[in-house]
Amino acid sequence: MEVKGIDVVVLTNPVSIRYAIGYRGYALFQAHIPSSYLILPVAGDAVYHGLDTEKTAVADVLRSTHGITVFDAGADLAARARLFVDDVERVIGDAGLGRDAVVGLERMTTSTHDAISEAGWSTAEAEPVVELARSLKIEGELDLIRHAIDVAELGMAKMEAALEPGITENRLWSILHQVNVEHDGDWIDGRMLCSGHRSNPWYQEASHRTIDAGDVVPFDTDMVGPFGYCADVSRTFLCGDVAPTAEQQWLYDMALAEIEHNTNLLHVGASFRELSHSVLRQPDDVVANRYACAFHGVGMSDEYPKIPYPDDWEWTGYDGEITEGLVLSVESYVGPVGGSQGVKLEQMVQVTSAGVELLSRYPFWD
Repeated sequence: MEVKGIDVVVLTNPVSIRYAIGYRGYALFQAHIPSSYLILPVAGDAVYHGLDTEKTAVADVLRSTHGITVFDAGADLAARARLFVDDVERVIGDAGLGRDAVVGLERMTTSTHDAISEAGWSTAEAEPVVELARSLKIEGELDLIRHAIDVAELGMAKMEAALEPGITENRLWSILHQVNVEHDGDWIDGRMLCSGHRSNPWYQEASHRTIDAGDVVPFDTDMVGPFGYCADVSRTFLCGDVAPTAEQQWLYDMALAEIEHNTNLLHVGASFRELSHSVLRQPDDVVANRYACAFHGVGMSDEYPKIPYPDDWEWTGYDGEITEGLVLSVESYVGPVGGSQGVKLEQMVQVTSAGVELLSRYPFWD
C-alpha cells in the first residue's frame, strides 16, 4: 500500500480478508454474495463490517455491514452505496487521513465506485496490491503451505488405496474432501478428477462414471486446506493391478518430462516471458490440448503470477520477474487432440536464491 500510494483498502474477496486478518467465516457465501468487507488503513485499526460481528474477534474494530448486493439491499444499490461510503469515511477520519486519501477498492459494484467518486475520494485498484503482497511469502507461511500439502497428500494416498474397479469418480473424489475437512481445511476449488476416455480433453469434472480396470485417473487437488493455504498438486493414477499400456506410459513420460524440464528453468530473476518461451515443446497435437498455463503462483489460492505457454503469450501473457521465495505450481497436461485419454501432473515448488525446493512429494509412477 505504501509503495503504490494507497492509504486505505476495502477488501471483499474472502481470501484477501483471511490473508489480512485471519477471518474464515462463510467464505464461499462471501465469494458470490459479498455482504462483508474489511476496511484497512495503511496505519490504524482494521475495521471489519460483517453480519456476524458479535461472534468475530479477529479485527481491531467490528461493525455492522452495509453490503452492496441485491440480496442485502434490493434493487436500489445506489442508496446502500451511500451508507457504505459513510463506513469508509469513518475509517479514513479515525486514521487521521485527509481529503487527499486514496482508497483502494477490490471487486466492487458500479454503484460503489460512483458513490466513492461522488464523495470526492480518489480510488485505485486494490487487487494488484493484495496479490503482490500475497506472492511475497513471510516467515511461517511455508510451514502452513507444507501442512496443507501434507493433508492433501494424505488424502491422495487414501484415494489411491480406494481406487479399485467399480468405484465412481465422485466417490473417489469425495475422499479428498473428507480428509481436508477432517483436518480443518476449507474447500476445493473444482471437481478436477476424471477417468478413462473422460480424461481427454482436460477440464471434465468428476461424475457418476464407474472407473474400470486399466483406466487412467488424472486429478488436480485445487485444495484450500488448513489455515486457508492451498495445496495444488496433480497426479494420474492407474486403476487396478495392471501395467500401463504403451500409450499410457508414453503420455505419462511426456508429462513428467515437461514437469522436470520446466522446473529446471526456474531461478530468481528469470522473466515471465523468458520462462514462457523456454518451456518444453510438446508435439503439435498435444500443444493444441494444452493446459491453461505452464506456471502459476500459489499461496492461499492460485495467485499471481500466471505464466502461459508461448502460444498464449500475445493474448494473456504479461512480463515480470521471479522473486526470492516465490511459490509456484509447475503444470502439465498431455492428451493429444482426438486421443482416448490424457495425463495430468503438477508439482508445487519454491524458488530461492539457493535453487528450487520441491514442496509436493507424492510419488510418480515407478
